[in-house]
Amino acid sequence: MPYESVEDLPDSVRGRLPRHAAEIYRSAFNNAWASYADRGSAREGIAHRVAWAAVKRRYSKANGVWIER
Repeated sequence: MPYESVEDLPDSVRGRLPRHAAEIYRSAFNNAWASYADRGSAREGIAHRVAWAAVKRRYSKANGVWIER
């Protein structure tokens, strides 16, 4: 279930992140989705965790707002 565009991301992601961070999330999710194809039902959860980790390498949350480091 890779995401074709940022607009396809879940509301819980798309509504919280700045556009650039959402693009990072989408790219990381799609790469993890392909990389962890052998993980069965755990695949989606792993891909979401990888995607959040990628966002957190470039952005941090301050006062409820995601800002670029």
